[in-house]
Amino acid sequence: MNHFDEIFIQVLILLAVSMGVIAVAKKLNQPYSIALVVVGLLLGFVHIPVLEEAEVFITQSHVFQAIIISLFLPILLGDATLKLPFSHLKEQSKPVLALAFGGTLLSFLIIGLAVYFGLGLPLIVSFTFAALMSATDPISVISIFKSLGVPKNVVTIIEGESLFNDGIAVVLFQISSVYLLSYMEMGWAGIGSGILLFLKFALGGILVGAIMGYLFSQLIRLYDDFPLEIGFSMLLFFGSYFISEHFHVSGVIAVAVSGLIFGNYGARIGMSETTKTNINSFWDVITLVANSLIFLMIGLEIKNIDFSDKWWLMLAAIVIVLLGRTIALYSSLAFLKNFPGSWKAVLNWGGLKGSLSIALALSLPMSFEGRQDILVLTFSVVLFSLLVQGLSIKPLVKKLGLSQDSRSTP
Repeated sequence: MNHFDEIFIQVLILLAVSMGVIAVAKKLNQPYSIALVVVGLLLGFVHIPVLEEAEVFITQSHVFQAIIISLFLPILLGDATLKLPFSHLKEQSKPVLALAFGGTLLSFLIIGLAVYFGLGLPLIVSFTFAALMSATDPISVISIFKSLGVPKNVVTIIEGESLFNDGIAVVLFQISSVYLLSYMEMGWAGIGSGILLFLKFALGGILVGAIMGYLFSQLIRLYDDFPLEIGFSMLLFFGSYFISEHFHVSGVIAVAVSGLIFGNYGARIGMSETTKTNINSFWDVITLVANSLIFLMIGLEIKNIDFSDKWWLMLAAIVIVLLGRTIALYSSLAFLKNFPGSWKAVLNWGGLKGSLSIALALSLPMSFEGRQDILVLTFSVVLFSLLVQGLSIKPLVKKLGLSQDSRSTP
């Protein structure tokens, strides 16, 4: 068998394991993403000859990073924006923008400064870690929210926030890990350069996404052929991502914008009901496969990381990230009148960290000073987030009276 066949079979074995885990989790009515992380953790520590090669292959940093950042990230972002009605987003635009911009930047600054002064880690390490912790990963939370019948406004806010803050967090990560020191040396001029670079990344991404979204929306007007239109949607997501990256602007923001335009404007002018149903079903399947591998890989990746003698550092990082999120969320929503306290509590505890944080941490070059510290801290926060917050969000939603069976909608 040639090398490609071997790799393909190994990925298939992992896919089979993850599908099995999802099937069991769904029967038990538990969030499958958390079940997959636990199984990945167990597989990482148990010796199973058949899985050994697959695990070694998939947990190499460059493979993990390529699979998640280049393959799965455009898929997950594209799928989420495709299905997010613009009207819902518009209704909740104030809290979404407050959290995605104000909340993300505030938590970035709070966590970065707290890690630098409190844990004594180098400045670059502190702010690179802070950027990773500014991205929320709503996959597990949204599936839990939907199964509990949480008000759609809360679901829209957490989904909208995560779509935009992923893009911002990736930009902050690039600035922190690559340019931070040279900007610091420039003093005030450096702050200006940093803001300009941030705007270039963000606005460039928006521009590419808007052009691609508009062009593909016009393209599907010419056809009523759902397999072809599904093919176009794949080209749109990956095209937006890689074209943006080629021009050194934000691919994440480009995919989010192109997906929103295609899923709203494009759907209105160029999709029949049959196409809409099929395109949504297609992306449901693809995201299920992507998520199943991502969360299993997070669990498997753990055994490559040396956690020894870092326990107090890990605990301190978890506390700092939780406090940073809380302060940033309550401050950025403070100016919104009549925003229910129960929503704030759920949005705060539901701001989980996940695969994007880990994939970005693994993308740091081996030569990056403090890479090991960032990996240890990122993994510990993500594990805490998925296992502790992920498993306690259901009881919290019920206690606050936000689930379908225990509320009258506010």
